[in-house]
Amino acid sequence: IPELLALQTPVSDGPEHDEMLFIVIHQVYELWFKQQRHEAARVQQLLARGETAEAMSTLRRMLTILKTMVAQIDVLETMTPVQFLSFRKFLENSSGFQSWQFRAFEFALGKKSPRFTAMFPDGTDERRQLDALSAILPLERRDQLAKILTDDDVATLRHLAKEGMGENSLRALASD
Repeated sequence: IPELLALQTPVSDGPEHDEMLFIVIHQVYELWFKQQRHEAARVQQLLARGETAEAMSTLRRMLTILKTMVAQIDVLETMTPVQFLSFRKFLENSSGFQSWQFRAFEFALGKKSPRFTAMFPDGTDERRQLDALSAILPLERRDQLAKILTDDDVATLRHLAKEGMGENSLRALASD
C-alpha cells in the first residue's frame, strides 16, 4: 500500500489543491481498466467454451464496474473550470485517451482502430498487447448476446452509451 499511495505526485507550483483529486480519479480509472481487461479476458474464455450463462454474469459485473466508472465523473465535476485551469498547463498534452489500458478495454469491446494503436511506438509492450487484442464479442456474435440480455441490461447499456462511452460496441449493443 505505501508504494500505491506514493504514486500521487502533483507537479504544479504550490501544488494546486485540486490536482490531487485529478490524479487520484485518473489513477482509479487505470485500476478499473485493469480489472475490466481481466474480466474481458474471462468473458472471451467463457464464450469460447460455450459457457454463456457464466459469461453473462461476468458481463453484468463489467456493466456494474462501468456504472461506477461513469459515476466517478460526478466527483471530477466538483472541480470548477478555474480550479482545473490552475494546474492544466502542467499536464502538457496528456489525455485519458492516451491511456493504453483505455485503448485495450475499448479494443476488447470491439472498437479496434489502427489510428489509436499508432500512438504507441512499435516494439513497446503496450503496442504489442494492443496489436494482439481481439474483441470479446465479434460482430457476428452480438445478435446472440442481444437475445439473452435483460431489459435492465439494455437500459444500462443505453445509459452508458449516452454518458460518453463513445462509439464503441456498447453503443452498437445499446441501439434499437
